[in-house]
Formats: sequence, structure tokens, C-alpha cells
Amino acid sequence: MEPLRIGVLAVQGNFREHAHMLRRLGADPVEIRKPEQLTGLDGLVIPGGESTTFMRLMQLYGLDDALRAFDRPVFGTCAGMIVLDRDHLGLVDVSVRRNAFGRQVASFETDLAVAGEEEPVRAVFIRAPWVEEVGPGVEVLAEVDGRPVLAREGRFLVAAFHPELTDDTRLHERFLDLVREELSVVRA
Repeated sequence: MEPLRIGVLAVQGNFREHAHMLRRLGADPVEIRKPEQLTGLDGLVIPGGESTTFMRLMQLYGLDDALRAFDRPVFGTCAGMIVLDRDHLGLVDVSVRRNAFGRQVASFETDLAVAGEEEPVRAVFIRAPWVEEVGPGVEVLAEVDGRPVLAREGRFLVAAFHPELTDDTRLHERFLDLVREELSVVRA
């Protein structure tokens, strides 16, 4: 069976760390910098970085419209969650507050109870956002202090933290399972 071809938006941010994690799990990560590179992908990761810079660069290269048209599963982490929200690309029915946990000096790590996981997931929060409001179709999978930090809506998985900065592969595995699930529906 062919490895899953997973794009990692590589205009800015932690794209190398996501690619490394995906490679560890047997996927074929592809760095994406232009809209035409989205063709033939099974899924896409939008990494952490700086959301304003992401949006500017995506608009400059035409990636914003290409991402709106992309019909495969997407995993957005930190800034990636922000750009997917209602106020940016409008692909996930959440409203996100940037830097909600504070500035760089307020960055932290914690163990998260995640729906469907028996053991806590180690989460690294760096100038992290949180979800202020979720739409009716959004499933909240983890919270910190009552604030959603991990959620799923259909083919979208979003995290306010950086799972690529730990050795724990479970959230990337969950995303790859989502990709396989979507592929089986498409091929059926």
C-alpha cells in the first residue's frame, strides 16, 4: 500500500517538525508552498507559526483560495488553528483568540486529558490561542481551564498547541486515521 501523501504548509512556522513526525509514522510528507502542490495530496497540516504572517503569505501565493477549495482532511496546530477559524479562512466553525494564554514568557507544557485517549497527551503551548466559541458541529476533544484547545469538525482537526514538539505521536496518528477514514469513503 502506498504511504499517505500529507502536505505540510511550508511558508513559515514548524513545518519541518511536522514532516519529521509524519515520516516517523510512515507517511510521505510534502512541503507545500504553491497552490498547485496541493494536487494529489491525501491530507494537509498547517503548522504553528505567526497567523498574520501566514495569512499574508497565503494571500500573496494564492494559497488562501486553494486551501478553501482543498477537500481533503486538514490538521491545524496553533497558528494553523487560527487561520482555519471563522474569521480567517472560514473552514472550521470556531472563533479563536490569538495569544490567549499570554506572551512568549507565559508558554507552558501540560498533560492533557484527550477524548478517546487512555493516557494524557503532553502538550506544548507557545503564545497559544484558545477557542472562544464552538459551532454546533464541533467536537471538543480537550480543554485547559475550561477553554477548548483540541477540537474536530468533520475532516478538520485543530489544536491550540504543538504536538510536533513532543515524542508523542498520537495526535498525528489520529490525523492519519482521519485521512484513511476519508479515503475509504471517497473510494467506496
